[in-house]
Amino acid sequence: KHGHWKDTALMIKGDAVWSFTMMFLTMWDYLRHTNEDYELYRPHIYQTESVQSDGFVQPFTDSPLDNESVGETVYMNLINNSMDYVYITTPYLILDNEMITALSNAAKRGVDVKILTPYQEDKWYVHAVTRANYRALIDSGVQIYEYTPGFVHAKTFVVDDEYAVVGTINLDYRSLYLHYECGAWLYKTKSVLDVRDDYIETLKVSQRITDEDLNAIPWYNKILYAFLRVFAPLM
Repeated sequence: KHGHWKDTALMIKGDAVWSFTMMFLTMWDYLRHTNEDYELYRPHIYQTESVQSDGFVQPFTDSPLDNESVGETVYMNLINNSMDYVYITTPYLILDNEMITALSNAAKRGVDVKILTPYQEDKWYVHAVTRANYRALIDSGVQIYEYTPGFVHAKTFVVDDEYAVVGTINLDYRSLYLHYECGAWLYKTKSVLDVRDDYIETLKVSQRITDEDLNAIPWYNKILYAFLRVFAPLM
């Protein structure tokens, strides 16, 4: 019912796998009130295989219990340190002022900032707030695209052909501050270019949102968008 479902995933081999194993086990211990011996679950198969790395892979997790917004910090660092381009894919675009300012400033200093969101929503009210954020970003030079074949579930950043993040972290309040999330930060791996190439191919079947599109939104929808933005931190 959502049309074509677009998502992104990685296969990771080698030492970085253990980081994801630890993420799962610590979550398991917390929820089940157990105390597992983590060493029993350490993989050993890869130690006998030849695992070649062409860069760095750093898995990370984000918890609402540690008073540290790791996912937001990773994203903000990528935006603020970008030099050439920032390509973002997110199902939801419900931003606070700090994130909007960072994206706008990057675009104003000449960085090619593109954000891909779904055309077909899964939750109409969340999609309405997503679209309510378009105006401020487009006015600052950020390019917004909607994936016309259906729904985008992928959460990716790719920056300057050097950095990428693939994970579970949406650009919304709940994902950045309230949820357990995880991702993989990539630096100078071949997969960074794979993420970039996939993004460029996806844009070919996506529609760029223009000033004309925003101006054509009926006045009553604009009022609805403004009303729903009040509840954005709950979405």
